[in-house]
Amino acid sequence: MADEALSSNVRWLTDFERYLRTERQVSAYTVRNYLFELKRVEKLFSETDSWLSLQHESLQAMLAKLHRKGLSPRSLSLTLSSLKQFYEFLLREQQIKVNPAISLTAPKQGKPLPKNMDVDSVSHLLDLDGDDPLSLRDKAIMELFYSSGLRLAELAALNVGDIQFSQAQVKVLGKGSKERIVPIGKLALTAINQWLDIKRDIACEDDALFVTAKGKRLAHRSIQARLAKWGQEQAIGIKVHPHKLRHSFATHMLESSADLRAVQELLGHANLSTTQVYTSLDFQHLAKVYDNAHPRAKKRGDKA
Repeated sequence: MADEALSSNVRWLTDFERYLRTERQVSAYTVRNYLFELKRVEKLFSETDSWLSLQHESLQAMLAKLHRKGLSPRSLSLTLSSLKQFYEFLLREQQIKVNPAISLTAPKQGKPLPKNMDVDSVSHLLDLDGDDPLSLRDKAIMELFYSSGLRLAELAALNVGDIQFSQAQVKVLGKGSKERIVPIGKLALTAINQWLDIKRDIACEDDALFVTAKGKRLAHRSIQARLAKWGQEQAIGIKVHPHKLRHSFATHMLESSADLRAVQELLGHANLSTTQVYTSLDFQHLAKVYDNAHPRAKKRGDKA
């Protein structure tokens, strides 16, 4: 019985490999990954187990065992995908009547947080020497991203009239057409004023704040490309993009103030939970804030 099961397992994996290569014509890399994951599961088989006899409960138990052994959620997700594809093949070959992998579940992958730039890196990025129109425009863009934590779409949609110089504020139209007012720092205001002095000589199609040399509103991709270009020229060491500056703004604000609700308002997040995920403060910092702020976190003998 064990020899029959082994022979059956080898045969169907071989046929599945041939099917992927010839009929599906997937890449050699994908074929290799699928077979690697299936053989990883196969190592958990008993002597009499075969691919054709396994039921949903057995497969789910094997996934759980791999998880307990330390397999990451990302790897388990690939294992799960491989199982589903393989059993779809066996179903197609009429070797099984029901796909036992169809409702299998794997542990959820943690959402990776974007890495923020430290204050020194941001300062170095924004320390541009050029006084040509493109340099002045790009400096104003990056200063505004970091000063006010704007999204790419929000910044690209700004008009000159949205900048309230006397109040040092910018009027932003965020997600869901929700309007909010965000402060602008002194250095960002200075950079915007320097850019506007140049922009007056450009014939513009509308009141757009940031435009090309031909006067057209600057497109999202152009903004992204310019930030990436300056990141390379300033030797930042990581790819610079609008969300990187927005995240750095949020993290630096939260590290300094520990005011999650205020940062939520500045970012334009509808839910506080979004801000909690977005701003990746390390646990030690959160614990310190908690110990200093919570009335029942103080050690006995400390003064209230």
